[in-house]
Amino acid sequence: MNWLKIVGIVLGAGVILAIGLLIGHFGIPGDDPKWVKELAQDLDEAFIKQFMNEVDSKRIEENLRILTQRPHVATSAADEELVRLMLTRWSDSKSGLDEAKEERYKVFLSFPDPERANSVKVLSADGNSLFTSRPSELDLTDDQKDPTILQPFLAFAPNGTVKGKLVYANEGRVSDFQHLAQSINLTGTIAIVRYGGVGRVNKAINAAKFGVIGVIIYTDPKDINDGKTDPELLYPNSWYMPPSGVERGSFKENFGDQLTPYYPAKEHTYRIPESEIQGISHIPAQPIGFEDAKSLICELGGNEAPSNWQGSLGCSYRLGPGFQAGKYSNSDVQVNVYNWRTIKQSANVMGIIRGSVEPDRYVMYGNHRDSWVHGAIDPSSGTAVMLEITRILGTKVKEGKWRPRRSIIFGSWGAEEFGLIGSTEFAEDYFSKLRERTVAYINVDISVYANATLRVLGTPPAQNVVFAASKQVKTPSNSLTVYDNWRSHSNRTSSQYGLIPSIGTLGIGSDYAAFLHYLGITCMDIAYTYDRRVTSARIYPAYHTAYDTFDYTARHIDPGFKSHQTVAQTAGNVLLRLSDSLIVPLGVRDYGETLDSYYTQAERFQSDLTHHNISLEPLKTAIERYKNAASSLEEKIKNLKKKDKTPLQIRQINDQLMHLEKAFINHKAFPDKLYFSHVLWASRSSSWNTFPGLADAYDTAANSNLPEHWNLVHHHLTIAIQAVENAASTLETVTKI
Repeated sequence: MNWLKIVGIVLGAGVILAIGLLIGHFGIPGDDPKWVKELAQDLDEAFIKQFMNEVDSKRIEENLRILTQRPHVATSAADEELVRLMLTRWSDSKSGLDEAKEERYKVFLSFPDPERANSVKVLSADGNSLFTSRPSELDLTDDQKDPTILQPFLAFAPNGTVKGKLVYANEGRVSDFQHLAQSINLTGTIAIVRYGGVGRVNKAINAAKFGVIGVIIYTDPKDINDGKTDPELLYPNSWYMPPSGVERGSFKENFGDQLTPYYPAKEHTYRIPESEIQGISHIPAQPIGFEDAKSLICELGGNEAPSNWQGSLGCSYRLGPGFQAGKYSNSDVQVNVYNWRTIKQSANVMGIIRGSVEPDRYVMYGNHRDSWVHGAIDPSSGTAVMLEITRILGTKVKEGKWRPRRSIIFGSWGAEEFGLIGSTEFAEDYFSKLRERTVAYINVDISVYANATLRVLGTPPAQNVVFAASKQVKTPSNSLTVYDNWRSHSNRTSSQYGLIPSIGTLGIGSDYAAFLHYLGITCMDIAYTYDRRVTSARIYPAYHTAYDTFDYTARHIDPGFKSHQTVAQTAGNVLLRLSDSLIVPLGVRDYGETLDSYYTQAERFQSDLTHHNISLEPLKTAIERYKNAASSLEEKIKNLKKKDKTPLQIRQINDQLMHLEKAFINHKAFPDKLYFSHVLWASRSSSWNTFPGLADAYDTAANSNLPEHWNLVHHHLTIAIQAVENAASTLETVTKI
């Protein structure tokens, strides 16, 4: 009897269990809830391919045609038209972007007097004018002709008229003026210098230290045209600069609005007096074309210039002072500058796509909008690409086919040509938010210099994502991937990866500057460029001239706009990887190679440091700690199991990756350098390729041997050690203290 009961109980339990299993199987959904899926969603490679397939070179070409119809210097009527165009494109109901807005700042700018053209003159002893530089470039094509073209000038060059004997000072470096000063009394002279070597304003700052009272700057055909001067070989027949072309530019060292350093230039903001502005020249300066430069340099007297100072004007360059016997005998040169300074309202335009999972994490993509003249290459090639990227991604959002994991912020910056003003004011305005929430910043300013190969500048963590993207894009000219083509043009041997493409370092050449040097955000600048084996051009020849037009671009820079398309595919691929990957694709181990290289350079100081009781051993220890922490974190990411990929775990790792760059920021490290706070990438005057503060301090101490200067070396070594320790700590286990 008992066994019958037992069997019945067992059978009954089995039935109940079976029913429970059936209910569990059919009654409870097998898939995770939608919100769980979204949290765990990783990068969709198929979507990236779809995006790249939809990038349209014809649309980019049409964008550029529209953007370059008129010269659009910052704050001009034409610039305001482009503000409205960007707002319309990004706020239109068809655009798909979630928000578009403008941010305005009242910024300090400089312009030439439209009634009195700046000039360089040769004046005879009795005051007659024997030569006057061209007030504007020659009209060579229909799209270059426009009455609103800004005459050649240097923004922020001081107003004034100065006269003196002419000397030729090569590139205007301190060493150039030192060479001249050995045989010439430079006091009261006018120096003519060529572009290259040092920044525009540094040529005048250096000159003033030697008593020079005015500066003329020109572009030598040796540096921009591969030596070519025959008009038949120049634009409009080729990409080379014509004789009357003049490179305009900003004439200051620092970036951002000069009257409101560290604060956004709003109506209520305190403005320093103009007399307190740092990094500007106090002597008049004016740029001219190489046609006019030839009229001056080829008439100079004095000793022959060194062989490495010789250019391609078709004569033997001499140093002066003054002219040789002939048409300019006993004549002086006069520089006349009628620039004026003012405060004007400049706009940034922002386009935003909100993230679906991490809306409080930002991936930024930017390009400036203003130009000196038509600006087809600089900057409209970048804006044309950005508009194509936003068209495709906005359409996907509108159709409900895609939304990024993280928020994407597009920036059309204003007044960049005057010294990165719009982007810097934005960085100041949103300092805390951007510093804490920005994953990375992608800059595409000049998207296409030429059509040979990719060129990328960036900090080491950006290398990983740029390489991944470039391996998926085909070059427009051959069957290679962009990565392989790039590696064949510019490469280096990595201790970790073997032969890889070279990524350049970021200075202050474009709008990434404030995001990197002040905020500590991982940055990259992406472009297509020329083959250095074919041309030695310092930059594309029409740079900052009236010849940088749609015609110039379509005929000589990128016929068919296939290189523009390639940049859009590559930069868009990078953008999607940064905004959609579950784990942010930034490589932390790659900083190890930079630190090792810096240490190897610093070791060359060792004997002097030991003599002053300063040791590099703590720095070596810190670097080893960093490399171990980086390897451990990347190994942890590589071995993450599905069960480990909880939202909290992913967030924790991503924060470590995102905040690595910020660990190298020390706002007290360089008190005499405005905005420069990145211990690894701050500007330096020394030739030592190591930690900038340490390099410059060592140079000073080695030359002076003063105790206070060796103390400064120790101070900057401490700054470097602390930065590396902070970076290592950022990558180590969160609870490790």
